[in-house]
Amino acid sequence: MKNKTSVFFCTECGNEVSKWAGRCPACGAWNTIVEQASPGTAAPSAKGRSAMLPRAKARRLNDLDAAEELRFPTGMGELDRVLGGGAVKGSLVLVGGAPGIGKSTLMLQICSQLCLSNRVLYVSGEESPHQLKLRAERLKVTDGDLLVLSETRFGDVLESVNEEHPDVLIVDSIQTLYNDELDSPAGSVAQVKDCTMALMQLAKSQGITVFIIGHVNKEGSIAGPKVLEHMVDCVLYFEGDQHMTYRILRAAKNRFGATNEIGVFEMQNEGLAEVPNPSELLLSGRPIDVPGTCVTCVMEGARPVLAEVQALLAPTAQSNPRRTSNGFNYNRAAMLMAVLEKRGALRLSTCDAFLNVIGGLTLDEPAADLAAILALASSYLDKPIGSRVAAIGEVGLTGEVRSVSNLGQRLSEVQRLGFESCIIPKRHADQLDSIKGLKLISVSNIVDALREIARS
Repeated sequence: MKNKTSVFFCTECGNEVSKWAGRCPACGAWNTIVEQASPGTAAPSAKGRSAMLPRAKARRLNDLDAAEELRFPTGMGELDRVLGGGAVKGSLVLVGGAPGIGKSTLMLQICSQLCLSNRVLYVSGEESPHQLKLRAERLKVTDGDLLVLSETRFGDVLESVNEEHPDVLIVDSIQTLYNDELDSPAGSVAQVKDCTMALMQLAKSQGITVFIIGHVNKEGSIAGPKVLEHMVDCVLYFEGDQHMTYRILRAAKNRFGATNEIGVFEMQNEGLAEVPNPSELLLSGRPIDVPGTCVTCVMEGARPVLAEVQALLAPTAQSNPRRTSNGFNYNRAAMLMAVLEKRGALRLSTCDAFLNVIGGLTLDEPAADLAAILALASSYLDKPIGSRVAAIGEVGLTGEVRSVSNLGQRLSEVQRLGFESCIIPKRHADQLDSIKGLKLISVSNIVDALREIARS
């Protein structure tokens, strides 16, 4: 018997190496190299797929009409926003996230609207048709002519597509599909990449809009979306704690629209409900006149979102104070604490420090620096900032407050939510148009910002 050889893949970037290593030489990630059986029958598999798919013909670029790239609504405004205005015909969209976060629920919910004007085929490798029917009734997906198929063999899926000729194909999930001409098991890197490549050819050749669901754990280290991001047109990630009701759908890649766009949903008994005003949602239940809290405005794609940053500082008897950050980059939080101690003359080194962003939102842009600084100082001084005061600005190592992009759009959102004052960088402050009902407090460094806390 011929010995089976093995190949090694990086589950983070998909790079193939000849032997196992602790660190991927391509992306530098640690402990992401996994061993898989060599797909010795890959060539027959590719040949078999090509026989089932129609051959595409070359066309002159000048002869193509841009109107052929038609968008159509999915039935959920938040999903359409993340996709850039709706789904594009012939696109391949990857919806990733941890198991149980709500990916299958979202895909089944949009079928109710899609079936009104499109032929939709829902392929599930995890549920039987009867289970899909029960879940659809719970989500009130009863309108339209939805086709369901419970199958894991990829060849049978392709045959059903050729028989039914759907306009929209939903695959739940890509880890359950397998090509029996490959030796590797279902869910392996080889199987996932092979099936996704075939789905991409199917979408481009027949103009079918394909949604594929991929599961990842919190580290994103298993085979799935991380090795498929370069193959698909759009990558959407569901974020949020499974024990919380709110979910954030974020576009990590989009060939037909802006990236870093977000859609906000609330998980209810009858499925996912859209949240058209996430700023109001994230600020609901905010304590009034309590030290250690400050509101900022960040840009999520083209949407300004208000977020509450909370800080808690408590004296410690330990030689190494504890530092904890949730929803805020840990290294940046440590840097801001050092700046506050050096430039603001606050002895944070004698305190345990905890920084938290309310609502499960992750702040990854520098515009939230000033709000974090003020929340930390407010907790340290035990003096509230004011419930109607917001802060926007980037903080440098010398304590200066720098301007941020889209400041006018951020201030409009701050005013719309009923805030009376906003602390902003002094630079470019004179260039802003006055906003009715909103007092602008310009500061050049964190010392000026701390004085505003003392005056409040």
